[in-house]
Amino acid sequence: MDHFLYRNGILHAEDVPLPEIISQVGSPVYVYSTATLLRHFLLFDEALSWGPHLVCYAMKAASNQAILKTLAKAGAGMDVVSGGEYARAKAAGVPGDRIVFSGVGKTRAEIRTALEGGIRQFNIESEPEMEVISEVAVTLGVTAPVTIRVNPDVDAKTHAKIATGKSENKFGIPIARAREVYARAAELPGLKVIGIDVHIGSQLTDLEPFRLAYRKVAELTHALRVDGHTIERLDLGGGLGIPYTRSNEAPPLPTDYGQMIREELGDLGCEIEIEPGRLIAGNAGILVSQVIYLKHGEGRDFLILDAAMNDLIRPAMYDAHHDIVPVIEPVPGGEQRTYDIVGPVCESGDTFAKGRTMPQVNPSELVAFRSAGAYGAVMSSEYNTRALVPEVLVNGDQFAVIRRRPSFEEIINRDTLPEWL
Repeated sequence: MDHFLYRNGILHAEDVPLPEIISQVGSPVYVYSTATLLRHFLLFDEALSWGPHLVCYAMKAASNQAILKTLAKAGAGMDVVSGGEYARAKAAGVPGDRIVFSGVGKTRAEIRTALEGGIRQFNIESEPEMEVISEVAVTLGVTAPVTIRVNPDVDAKTHAKIATGKSENKFGIPIARAREVYARAAELPGLKVIGIDVHIGSQLTDLEPFRLAYRKVAELTHALRVDGHTIERLDLGGGLGIPYTRSNEAPPLPTDYGQMIREELGDLGCEIEIEPGRLIAGNAGILVSQVIYLKHGEGRDFLILDAAMNDLIRPAMYDAHHDIVPVIEPVPGGEQRTYDIVGPVCESGDTFAKGRTMPQVNPSELVAFRSAGAYGAVMSSEYNTRALVPEVLVNGDQFAVIRRRPSFEEIINRDTLPEWL
């Protein structure tokens, strides 16, 4: 469910008509709904209310300060994967003991920053990283709380570029070697092993891969406790998918996911952490764009928008589907047209949809890309010297620009010419 609905023939974000935002901010623009963000976070929080837990928002999905602040005030922790994201979380007022640091390539500088600023835990991805965290912690005279990410070799049945739990993926250590690696971790100074971490992929639409992975985690928990390790926290990652189309086939709900976790891991007495990102932010955001031209091609019509692949790269990178709807509500039974929907960037890959049948739209009219809140603005760029798309947050009948569109002068003035020019 989201809060982008037609009212009086106009698509609204909560109580704000989208044309009102466009009149003040311009197009294209990302628009987020506070109510949707909070609703989705609270669904996860309530799904785990049967035991001690923390929902750490995977801020790589959408990391604007306003979004982080909104979720942090509701009680969310943060899952970060870089020193920059750590700094963003801290700037949003998230205390260190609610920040989890994931990622396969943590640098010494990032590790030092997190240890000095406070950290809930590092999710260790490899033995070399484990050694480095130990060294930095000893240098600082502190103890680093850690889990070790295990790779359970479970097929998440998702897009190859967002699968993370198979043996050929770069993430974690093979679960078959876990006891050996945990034994080494226990020997290292400056480390305190507190639990296990696992994450098998993103945009999962079936609970069964989760269940298979979590059963392996349960078995490992018992084995590690026999070995003398204190396993008090299980970080289960994120990955629950969202509906990108308005079909009747919907991914499992957070309530179903929470119940499955309880069935598989609830008797272990561990605190549960999860790291959802897409399901919290995905349907909480849309990209609004204006039609520039309708071009009649050889055997097809092109709908050319002012948004491009630099604003929303998911279709070009993942062949991702986004429903694209007119901002002015179509007349029931009105004419349908089939378009290739494209942007103005000089790349054939700048294509959002091919052969998409939708209500007829005309130049200067507005369309909205649904389910664009996750991995949209955060992956945008200034390719073709196109200004970064602005972001707007709506709260009831109010809205605010939370990232403005830079001017071309600002973009160009970031360049520095060498003295010989």
